[in-house]
Amino acid sequence: MDRCACPEAAPTIYTYNILINCYRRARRPDLGLPVFGRLLRTGLGPDVFSYNALIDGFSKEGEVDKAHDLFYKMEEQGIMPNVVTYSSLINGLCKTKEMDKAERVLRQMVGTGIRPNNMTYNCLIHGYSTSGMWKESVRVFKEMSSSRLVPDVSNCNSFMTALCKHGRIKEARDIFDSMVLKGPKPDVISYGALLHGYATAGCIAGMDNLFNVMVCEGVVPDRHVFNTLINAYARLGMMDKSLLIFEDMKKQGVNPDIITFSTVISAFCRLDRLDDAMEKFKHMIDIGVPLDTAVYGCLIQGQCNRGDLVKAKELISDMLSKGIPPPCIKFFTSIINNLCKEGRVAEGKDIVDLIIHTGQRPNLITFNSLVDGYCLVGNMKEAVGLLDSMESVGVEPDIYTYNTLVDGYCKHGRIDDALTLFRDMLHKRVTQVFHTTSFSMARRTVVAKEMFHEMIESGMAVSIHTYATVLGGLCRNNCTDEANMLLEKLFSMNVKFDILTSNIVIRAMFKVGRMQEAKELFAAISTYGLVPTILTYRVMITNLIKEESFEDADNLFSSMEKSGCTPDSRILNEIIRMLLNKGEIAKAGHYLSKIDKKGILPEATTTSLLIYLFSVNGKYREYIKLLPEKYRFLREQTAGEMDMEIGQ
Repeated sequence: MDRCACPEAAPTIYTYNILINCYRRARRPDLGLPVFGRLLRTGLGPDVFSYNALIDGFSKEGEVDKAHDLFYKMEEQGIMPNVVTYSSLINGLCKTKEMDKAERVLRQMVGTGIRPNNMTYNCLIHGYSTSGMWKESVRVFKEMSSSRLVPDVSNCNSFMTALCKHGRIKEARDIFDSMVLKGPKPDVISYGALLHGYATAGCIAGMDNLFNVMVCEGVVPDRHVFNTLINAYARLGMMDKSLLIFEDMKKQGVNPDIITFSTVISAFCRLDRLDDAMEKFKHMIDIGVPLDTAVYGCLIQGQCNRGDLVKAKELISDMLSKGIPPPCIKFFTSIINNLCKEGRVAEGKDIVDLIIHTGQRPNLITFNSLVDGYCLVGNMKEAVGLLDSMESVGVEPDIYTYNTLVDGYCKHGRIDDALTLFRDMLHKRVTQVFHTTSFSMARRTVVAKEMFHEMIESGMAVSIHTYATVLGGLCRNNCTDEANMLLEKLFSMNVKFDILTSNIVIRAMFKVGRMQEAKELFAAISTYGLVPTILTYRVMITNLIKEESFEDADNLFSSMEKSGCTPDSRILNEIIRMLLNKGEIAKAGHYLSKIDKKGILPEATTTSLLIYLFSVNGKYREYIKLLPEKYRFLREQTAGEMDMEIGQ
């Protein structure tokens, strides 16, 4: 008798839950809903396990709204959510990076008397990590530890991953060492997380050491670990080592995947070892690893960089015949841009044919890269000719195109051609922001001013950067009256400066004798929401020393250090030279001590000045005791000696 024709028992709630859970595991919670509906109609009534299966399924698939709807329905039916319910919801919100909502669910959970478990905290740690909020990951990990929950290996792994992702390798290693000493015992994922951290930071010695520990502990490397090692060595061009790991991977029965092959092929292409790259490509095909756009892209880029566009075209045809999408226009434009920067503009232009071969069309950025390249090599005829090519394919030149052409004319001394093109822009009503940097660089101040006024009169939008550029040019060319007038205009506009503009304006103010206003602008920088850079401090401090406001300069230097802006060699050496030339020997000695503490060598010009001023015939020889001890040997040197002791 057919047993299926005569069922002996009706399905129970347990039967329905098994079916719903099967659909959850198959990542098809939408198919579990009809089963859930049938369960409701039977009168059996769902339980917490029925709801949990669906809530978890939808949360994992990123359909958090559906999960929430089920959660509310669950509460309406009087079914109490448990730790799994809340953890599933939190996991879904973390996956969609809605961390504020995830925290609210956590607080709601605690408020109902349900204690979060390791899985709950693991979701939050991982969520904050992937959202770039590593400090919050630290907070959650500490909160978990203080709640008397013992972190399990998954918690530790998530936390280490978060730390490594944000360069906190030392802290991640501390967690790892704690796991070794106190438990839980590190697993392959623990090793993989820390190995990846070392590799990303370029700490090959730390990576090698940890891998050796892993092998000694009998932890078998997985594909992720092997890929991490192969990539780390390949990025440094250590291909022999990378290939040894590749072979060892196969010997241990771990099959290379698309990531493994892409890493090796990409490295070979960067090193111009295209034959080796093609050999690995064929090996990949032979063992049935599926090809993708990325691996073809590596090979195409390698052939383009070598200048073999015939082979590049063959690769494109091959991938198109296999139904693999070609690299995007951005990919080809990047290659064109790199070739143009190297002066290989003709090869860059040939790649436009490859773009067309893929069925795509060059865009504005593609053409701008070529314009930039032709201007770089001085071929202005071809550069300007591209304007017609752009028009023929319906691409409109933008302000960058014109800026580049004007800049190219200026750099090659063709100022009149630059002005003609500029006026053509005005005629065409190109009203975006335009820069007069080229004219300032060309030291054609009169022309730059004429151009600047034409811009304003034509109604062209003139940016704050353009005003700042002209202001800097006027100051460099000692046009102080006009610089003062332009400063007044700038202030009357009530515009918000950025930090680069602020630096130019502060320098200009000192140049035209408006020191107090320069100090006031510097003091107001923070009110604009800006942070002074090392250049801002250098402009201020060196000008204060020039004006012999030594105490103000010292105070500002101290403020710079306290703010976390680390003084570099350039600013320290410049301060020392200026103080020496002003006869402020004790102060110069103070800054020499700072150089020594930082392990910075005095620049050659600083050393020469020290010897000139403090050697046998130097005018400050009797004040040498005001310098740090290591410099007092200069008293015994003859002028012009460049004793190496200073650099020791």
